[in-house]
Amino acid sequence: MRRVVVLGVLVAVGALSMSVAAWNAGNQAQRTVTMDQVKENLYVLKGGGGNTAVFVTTDGVVVVDAKNPGWGQSILDKIREITPKPVTTLISTHTHGDHVSGNVEFPANVTVVAHENAKAAMEKMPIFAENAGRGMPTRTYADRLTLGSGADAVQLFYFGPGHTDGDSIVVFPALRTAHFGDLFAGKGLSLVDHANGGSARYYNETLKKTHAGITNVDTIINGHLGTTTTWDDLRVFAEFHDDVLTWMQAQLAAGKTPEDAAKEWVLPAKYAALGYAPSVSSLFGGMTGRLQRLAEEMKAR
Repeated sequence: MRRVVVLGVLVAVGALSMSVAAWNAGNQAQRTVTMDQVKENLYVLKGGGGNTAVFVTTDGVVVVDAKNPGWGQSILDKIREITPKPVTTLISTHTHGDHVSGNVEFPANVTVVAHENAKAAMEKMPIFAENAGRGMPTRTYADRLTLGSGADAVQLFYFGPGHTDGDSIVVFPALRTAHFGDLFAGKGLSLVDHANGGSARYYNETLKKTHAGITNVDTIINGHLGTTTTWDDLRVFAEFHDDVLTWMQAQLAAGKTPEDAAKEWVLPAKYAALGYAPSVSSLFGGMTGRLQRLAEEMKAR
């Protein structure tokens, strides 16, 4: 009788394990990553969060951003369709979960790189604590950093606060292409994460410094846009944020509350004609949150 009970338990456990495995396989199958080739040896993987760049070098693969939780393995699987070379480096453009959560699924021997402020913010994210620090940056920088050399070189730049206070611009100089993360996520009003050092006051200046400080880029991989943009698109994006800042400062100077001013925001027609999104995301308080952040920054100066 005891043998029958034990056998029954083993069968039940085996069935449960098979069910869990089947669920995991099915769940993973739902994580569909699509791929576009941007330049020779440079690809962008879309789906599951922010856009991921894959740069195939002589000795291995450099990845930029690893998407939402559970998407790291999907990225690694897609890379195997491109090349048998191992992933050697993972760059995180900033701290947000839809760009860094997949880090924890990458091999432990991969070098993870980020701006020093981004690392400090990532240290507070539960996903890394839950995974014993796996996927955390092991190399940081303050203003700029070059990885590799020649055709394999990758340059990282930081020009100041914007979306957060740790936004990296990742440049592939041989290909005249850059990954901007969410500093330039797409054509529309950018998000300002004040909890992680984002700046409504200096966002436009950071964009202008970036445009002036990097001179070897033609093509931009944006944080979320489905297609690439150009270096001139960055110039226009900086002008847009100049206009947004001027409008916000005028609203606050007129004594309006952030809530009342936000209700009056209308996308200027010249940017609507260029395909800019008319709506404002509610993340980080939307336009109200942006105005509140600006008011705080103006008081603190």
